[in-house]
Amino acid sequence: MSADPFDRRAIEDFLYAEAALLDEWRLDDWLALLTEDATYRVPPNDTPDGDPRGTLFIVADDIQRIRARVTRLKDRNAHAEYPPSRTRRMIGNVRLLERSTHQAEVASNFVVWRFRREERIREYVGSYRHTLRSTAAGLRIAARVAQIDAYELGALGSVSFIL
Repeated sequence: MSADPFDRRAIEDFLYAEAALLDEWRLDDWLALLTEDATYRVPPNDTPDGDPRGTLFIVADDIQRIRARVTRLKDRNAHAEYPPSRTRRMIGNVRLLERSTHQAEVASNFVVWRFRREERIREYVGSYRHTLRSTAAGLRIAARVAQIDAYELGALGSVSFIL
């Protein structure tokens, strides 16, 4: 195995492991993959490169809001996700866009299928952009952007889970 933390295989393995944690609702383990200044964003389709300070994002969370989101998702009173949705993620076309000594920009494509009792199966297709940092504990997520490719987001239903 390569000692390079930004080796394509190491990045793919990391993204696949992240997807598995989310599919298994191991949300605390997923949180452990984030840096202390991490952000999680799902931008609108009409302004995918917008700034969340002046553009209405579907999700625009800093680390405190990410932690609060996870706490809500694990709460039995969170009716939007209790019982939790079953999801299955497929990650592909992983590309290393930029890198420095301790950080890399990575793009990939995704399909997430969401299964929920008494609802039709929903699929979410799009692209991820991760900013990954190399730390003593391994790769960590400093930023995660999920761009949904749907033209009309209302038809996708609630995105109450971590996309």
